[in-house]
This record gives sequence, C-alpha cells and structure tokens, in this order.
Amino acid sequence: MAKGKINVAVDNIFPLIKKFLYSDHEIFLRELISNATDATLKLKHLSSIGEFKGGLDDAKLEVKIDKEGKKLHIIDQGIGMTKDEVKKYINDIAFSGAEEFLDKFKDEKNDSGIIGHFGLGFYSSFMVSKEVEIITKSYLEDEDAAHWICDGSPEYILKKADRKDRGTEIILHIDDDSLEFLEESKISELLAKYNKFMPIPIKFGTKEIADPKHEPKTTKDKDGKEITEDQKMITVDNIINNPNPAWTKQPSELKDEDYKSFYHELYPMQFEESLFHIHLNVDYPFNLTGILYFPKLTTNLDAQKDRIQLYQNQVFVTDNVEGIVPDFLQMLRGVIDSPDIPLNVSRSYLQADGAVKKIASYISKKVGDKLSSLFKNDREGFEKKWNDIKIVIEYGMLSEPKFFDKAQKFALYPTMKNEFLTFDELKEKIKPAQTDKDGNLIVLYASNAEEQHSFIEEAEAKGYEVLLLDSPIVSHLIQKLEGENSELSDKNQPVKFARVDSDSIDKLIPKGDDPVSKLDEKDKERLKGIIEEIVPKEKYTVQLEAMDSKSNPFIITQPEFMRRMKEMQQTGGGGMMGMGNFPDMYNLVVNTNSDLMQKILKAKAKRTEYVNQALDLARLSQNLLQGKEMTDFIKRSYDLMKG
Repeated sequence: MAKGKINVAVDNIFPLIKKFLYSDHEIFLRELISNATDATLKLKHLSSIGEFKGGLDDAKLEVKIDKEGKKLHIIDQGIGMTKDEVKKYINDIAFSGAEEFLDKFKDEKNDSGIIGHFGLGFYSSFMVSKEVEIITKSYLEDEDAAHWICDGSPEYILKKADRKDRGTEIILHIDDDSLEFLEESKISELLAKYNKFMPIPIKFGTKEIADPKHEPKTTKDKDGKEITEDQKMITVDNIINNPNPAWTKQPSELKDEDYKSFYHELYPMQFEESLFHIHLNVDYPFNLTGILYFPKLTTNLDAQKDRIQLYQNQVFVTDNVEGIVPDFLQMLRGVIDSPDIPLNVSRSYLQADGAVKKIASYISKKVGDKLSSLFKNDREGFEKKWNDIKIVIEYGMLSEPKFFDKAQKFALYPTMKNEFLTFDELKEKIKPAQTDKDGNLIVLYASNAEEQHSFIEEAEAKGYEVLLLDSPIVSHLIQKLEGENSELSDKNQPVKFARVDSDSIDKLIPKGDDPVSKLDEKDKERLKGIIEEIVPKEKYTVQLEAMDSKSNPFIITQPEFMRRMKEMQQTGGGGMMGMGNFPDMYNLVVNTNSDLMQKILKAKAKRTEYVNQALDLARLSQNLLQGKEMTDFIKRSYDLMKG
C-alpha cells in the first residue's frame, strides 16, 4: 500500500472544485459516465487496430445506488488503468489520459471517438462526495488491479486490489448535503438529461419484460371455455440510453419515419409533428453533425428558444446554443453535436473562438439551402407551411445579410386574396396600378384583416393588392426592404410600404388627379374650426381632404412613420431603444365632399352630436372605442334615431 499527495497547483484544489470550478453540482454524473464511455471507446479502438484481442460486443456501463451504504457506483468494462497510470492520470492533474492516448495513436486511420479528459472531469465527483474510491484493472493481462482512495484532501491511498475483470469502478461516498443523488428518481432524471444518447449502453437497474421465446398456451376448461396461460416474464438489464441516435447516421440510412420517431424521442411531450427537418453533416473545416427540425411556430420571439440540444460526442452539454446557432434559428428544435466547440472546463458555457463563427455560418447556409430546395421542389407545400415558419425567415432576413440575399428567392408575401408572391413577383404584379405620381411603387399592407377590413375593402375596390403582414417584426422588415429598393435604376424602382389604414386611399397612392372639393376656402376654414372645437386636440390633428363623396366622412389614421417607429421600439432594435415612448397621435381626416359636412355647417342644435357620432364611428372602425366612450356612443346613436 502506498500513500501520497496529489500533485496540484494549489495547496488544496478540492474546495475550489466544489464551490467555483463547476457551476452545477449535478454534472458530476455526466463527467464520470463520459470518462467510463471514454475508457470503453479506447478499448474498442485498440481492438479495431489489433492491440486488444478480447471480446467487446456486450460492453456496457452500469450505474448502481447503494442507499443504505450512501454510495453511488459507476462501473465500466473499458480499458482500465495500471497502478502507475492511476498515479499519473489521477494524481497529477496536469496530465490528460485522453490527450496522451490520442497522441499515441494519431497516425491510425480509425477515429477513437474519445469524449474527453480523465482529469478535471473526474474531480467533479468531489462536489457531492466526502470520499471517492477507484477500483480498476487494466486490459493488459499481466497488470494487477489497483485501489485508489481519497477523502477530498490532497492525501490519497493507493493499494493492490482483488478485481479480476478489466475495467473501472468509481465508488462515491455521497456527502450528507448531497443525499438527493442517492434517489433513483434523481439519478434517472440526470441520466435522461445528460446521457440519453451516449455511445455505449448504460444499465441502471433491471426491468421485467415478456419472454420473447415463450408463447403462452391456450387450453380449454371442463366447460370448453378457452384459457390462455399468463405470459412468462423475464428480468433484463434496464438500458436507459440510445447509443445510436439518428444524427450519428448518414441521411441515406434514414427514412422520414426515422426522423419523425427521433423528433418524438427528443421531445416526448410534443404531440405535433415537425414541419420538416435538416440533417447536418460536415467534417471539414470542423466536425459537426446534427438534425434541426422546423416546428410550427407562434409569433412570440422569446417563448420558442432553448429547444436545441448541444452535444459533444453524444454527451449532452446544454440547451443554450447562443453563439453556435444563429439567433434567428434558435427557435428551431433538434440536436447539434460537435467535438470542435470550445467550452470552459465545466462545459457550462461557450468560449469565444473563430471556429464557432464558422459553425454558425455553416448552419445558416444549410438552413437557407434547405428552404430554397423546398420552395423550388414543392412550392404549393411551402406556401402551406409559410405562416408556421415565416417568423424564422423574416428574423433571419433582418439579422443575417447572407441569409437575406438567399431568402429573397423564397420569402413570401401573402395577399388578402390568399395568393403567395415572392417580392419580385409582387413588384411585377402591382407595378401598373400602384406606382404613384413620383414613380414610387407603393406596397399596401394590413396587419389585422378584421380590424382593418373597411380600409382593405376600399383599397381593393380601386384594384389595389393588399398584403397581410402580421408578424411582430414586420416594421423592421419593411424598413429593410425599402432600404434595399430605394434607388431608381434600370432594375430597381423605389419601393415604399404603407399600412392600408395610415391615410386615405387617395393619399396612400397619389396619382396627381385629386378630387375637387365641394367647399370653398371660407367654408373649409369654418368647418375645420367647428370640428377642432369638439374633438380632443391632444389626440387628433384635423386634416381636411377632398375625397370621393361615397367615402366615409371621417377617417382616423396614424401616420405610417410614427406608427412604424412605435412598433419598432416595442420589439427593440433599429436604434429605437432609449428614444422615449412615442405618443398615440392620430390624424382625423375629414372628407369635405361628404354630405355630412353640409349638415355640420348648417346645423346648430345637433352639430356636436353629428361630429361626435362621426368621430366615434371612425374610432369604432379602428377599434379605439371602449369604456365610457362606447357607452356614450350607443346612447347617442339611439337618441339620433329618435330624431
């Protein structure tokens, strides 16, 4: 038996490990199982190159709870360690068994698939343990087994052990403040979270299943009634992981059903199917595999995030993929697996690195290519999915210049007539009717088909197309589209967007042939004075316009610029933050050619009622009438009907 002191850079690293090095104590299990998997993969690699002749077909890991003894066991059938290797790899933190192993076999063609370091990861066990034991036997037949014991100080004991089989058993003597890790439910939860797709089978307890070799016999009783004997049950290992998840396979090996099945394996509580998937597979200039799924998305930009799982060689790391997956794609679901993503020692957060930008750029390109392919090969199907995926595409167009360029070919703009057009198709279609007197192409849109119905109807009556753009970032998007189409050239006509209720229809697309007002200047000045005395000045700016006599007498509009700036401020970005709140100011557009204006000018007793009634009808069309104002409007309506 030998005693010694662990060679560490500080006098006592264990309090540092327990309190600071790892942000979350539960990851000790992930690290120990990663090491056990590492040891098994090493042995498989040695077997593949002829360095090991033993059998490995049924190699697995095992996790056992000894609640009475307050111990947790992690057991593998891997490469094991000699006494000297224990001294080197366990007692000297500066060395990494995995790095040395890779270096030794770097010229071999087969990938060893090693997960990580048998070093700092192992010492995470002291976060939850008052004592840790290692009982290990090397695959080398002439080497004795070794038994290492440490109580959380730099002092350790290393002695010979009686173990006959190769592999390693880690025994954690769980500390009193960590007894939750002796509960089966807690360990099951952690294994499902971190080790669900580890490449080596993991046994955790046993379970009973029907014996597949036994067929229950059917006999008849004395009355001729058939009786089937009970199914014979057998006890088998409870394997809690899937060592060969879909993303580790080639796309050619998988069918649509395999992708659907894996989606539900990842998200067992998700009952809706995904819309489509993207299989990622690259080995240069970095290694990355994975599968991303497009779910049906709401317009809530925040609620969808943290659904993509990040793995390193099938070890779960985090579901916060910020920096690895571009922002606009973090609303997707699925798995990213890469050994090249640089993480801190506890794997709890991403470290800045040039490779990460390349990975993010690759993912963005793959998604763009997939969307482009879907659009070209099945436009009808793509159009049906548009409302469920548009928020991702629009967000991507705003945040990624390269994605914007690619998306110009497949981003759709639906009309109120349920026709889906690309931007080039849209411009071509509306150019004859919706070019104003100054040569600008005016794109009319609505954000709410119900609330803006009367304005949509009036625009369509003039032969104009109206788009339905109802995402929360539409103000940002149209600002960008206007910027991209701002110059008049052979290929480009200046484009301006206008919400259909932001002005009277003739002002939205001015043609230079404005109707003549029925009122002279004197009557117009008098009418404006009357109305301004009645309507609240702090909310409405009265604006007289000569319009079609059949148009509404009063129209409430909100200037496009002010409304757009307010919406952009609410969703952030675009330099809008910190500019103060934009007030709710409206224009009250008065149609001087409406017959009601003559009534208002001539009437005296009911002049106020006429103005308020017309104002409230305009408010009602904009969904601005409620509370006491609605009550007053209803009462006034009945009074006016009485005469």
